[in-house]
Amino acid sequence: MNLYHCMIELKSDAKALAFAAAVEQWIAPFQAAGHIMSWRLMRRKLRLGSQGHADFLLEIEVQDMAMLEAAFHAAGQADDAHARQYQIMHGMIATIETGLYRDFPDPERRERIALI
Repeated sequence: MNLYHCMIELKSDAKALAFAAAVEQWIAPFQAAGHIMSWRLMRRKLRLGSQGHADFLLEIEVQDMAMLEAAFHAAGQADDAHARQYQIMHGMIATIETGLYRDFPDPERRERIALI
């Protein structure tokens, strides 16, 4: 399992609930088409967190790198309506930081550890 992790700060005039709705409208078709396994949007609670933690956290789960690549490809091939949903969502974002995480130890490393 791989987790594409996006830390997001909204523009000062963006509304949080409108952003959440825009994310869902943009990402739900990817899950329905099987391009991603799952996703969730979270918001920092009570503004608690260090300086490096953004207000919103979007996590997108994919099985492997091939699935992530297919999701990126599908995003690039979106029809006009879906591309418009992306523009609406992205237009609310001031900054975004991304990362790709995996389970650790992963199955290959677990097997090596078992052999030791």
